[in-house]
Amino acid sequence: MYVLQDNCIKYYFQNNIAVNVSGPGNSKASPMMPQAHPGAHHACRKDINMSKKAETDKPARPVTVKDHMALNTANTKKKHTAVNDALKFPTGEQFEKDLTEILESDCEAQGETVVIALIDFDNFFHINTDFGVEAGDKVLIDTGHYIKDRLPAGATVYRMGGDEFGLIFKGDSEREEIFLFLNELKNGFNVKTPDGADQTITIGMATAFLDASRYAELVRKADSALYRAKISGRNRVAMAKEEKMVPKTSHYTQDQLQRLNKLSKQEGIGEAILLREALDMLLKKYDI
Repeated sequence: MYVLQDNCIKYYFQNNIAVNVSGPGNSKASPMMPQAHPGAHHACRKDINMSKKAETDKPARPVTVKDHMALNTANTKKKHTAVNDALKFPTGEQFEKDLTEILESDCEAQGETVVIALIDFDNFFHINTDFGVEAGDKVLIDTGHYIKDRLPAGATVYRMGGDEFGLIFKGDSEREEIFLFLNELKNGFNVKTPDGADQTITIGMATAFLDASRYAELVRKADSALYRAKISGRNRVAMAKEEKMVPKTSHYTQDQLQRLNKLSKQEGIGEAILLREALDMLLKKYDI
């Protein structure tokens, strides 16, 4: 018996061609359709070959953490978009390098305040849908200029990707002062869509050495604050807060927990922090 591929069946029915499904000995045509087109098998074979080629041409999916980091770096280098070219802001890769360097410096001993903020444009998707990509790019460019023109001394803005910007504050300002500044930045946001409608931004912030001392954990705290502000109605600023941990020990095998304990001792990092980092990477992989 012949097994027909889906794309073959699609080809035959789209072109009103009879399909012989009983085997090579049955040449009877369907009463509803004419005899098979002589080029049908060739076209079907071609479709299947092209499909197989497309599968083999696909890049290998990243498997390890190192693979994901390499892929992110490669994608960052490709991001010569109209928005990046116009703004000339450092990207998310540079944000990670700069923040890691700051966290590993002696700024805490020097009494400097280090705060990060993630700024997200609210409901941005509809702008590309309603007005087109070029209009969306212009809105992001205007947003970038709006943020940069209002930054205090010691603050740097980064294009994190999509409709998100990142800020690093480093200096003598207190955390509360930076919060008030971000609230003013949010309240004064004056970028509009082509139809003149007002738009809003939402901001999440976290303070180094108070909320977290490592890059991944600090960014996670700021991202959690941003998420909390989003689900609370958008158009607001949220600070990182102390989180309640929920035991999940029963979700892991004994072997996994032993290896986790070994990694924790090897790196000098708490097991809970390592688990949160791993879960964050998983959620980002599936865009959650």
